[in-house]
Amino acid sequence: MSARVGILALQGNVREHAAVLDGLGARVSLVRRAAQLGEIDALVLPGGESSAIDKLSRRLGLRDPLIAAISAGMPTLGTCAGLIALADRLVDGIEGQQTLGGLDVAVRRNAFGRQGESFETELEVPAFGAPPVPAAFIRAPVIEEIGRRATALAQLPDGRVVAAEQGAVIGVAFHPEQSGETRFHERLLASVS
Repeated sequence: MSARVGILALQGNVREHAAVLDGLGARVSLVRRAAQLGEIDALVLPGGESSAIDKLSRRLGLRDPLIAAISAGMPTLGTCAGLIALADRLVDGIEGQQTLGGLDVAVRRNAFGRQGESFETELEVPAFGAPPVPAAFIRAPVIEEIGRRATALAQLPDGRVVAAEQGAVIGVAFHPEQSGETRFHERLLASVS
């Protein structure tokens, strides 16, 4: 049986993640209701606007069920805004913004500037080996602090951490789903028991 992966489909890069997961043989469903969390083996929190995802998850009654699922060990991948949602600590959220937690990191939103300052680069990810990971940073966050429970997966040449994991939770500051990179999704699927 292939893994059942839900993508939080409130806003953001839902279609791109679905295409990657479908290509890897996962059964994909779009999560918009709390009851759907009981029907999946793993979860993706896509990029988009972190404050909008936060507000929508609260308005739709998804926030507490998401926190419970992640806390209970559901394998979860968060990209860009999804990393922000997974952070235990948010350095510069808008007033009232909350995270789901699950990753022992402190994250700064839009750390690389506005849309026009977005960039692409290649990252060494020791856990993956060669070749390097193509990474698209679009109004991306950065991990400013890693707590004891989390481990850095990737850093920029200047030392800023842009990917981390904690158990079955993976957070990345960039968009692997847009560059044809599948190894983060493969790592998510490998953590499904």
